[in-house]
Amino acid sequence: MANTSSAKKKIRVIAAKTEVNKSRRTRVRTFIKKVDAAVAAGDHAKALEAFRKAEKEMMHAVSKGIYKLNTASRKISRLNTQVKKIAA
Repeated sequence: MANTSSAKKKIRVIAAKTEVNKSRRTRVRTFIKKVDAAVAAGDHAKALEAFRKAEKEMMHAVSKGIYKLNTASRKISRLNTQVKKIAA
């Protein structure tokens, strides 16, 4: 348990930041699920549009420190591969 007032404040700040980060991470996951759903349905146009939005959200999360750049790049690459497969 925190003893000083600054330590107590830091606990409150961390809790607030955790909530924001959870929200951002959830938002990214939702966009990824939309791409997966469109790919599963076989709708290339819808999948491509969803992929573009997901890529933008993922890079925004990188800029906010939610994901590391390599992690986001790997996820985007894998999504892009799925979208390209249904185009053929």
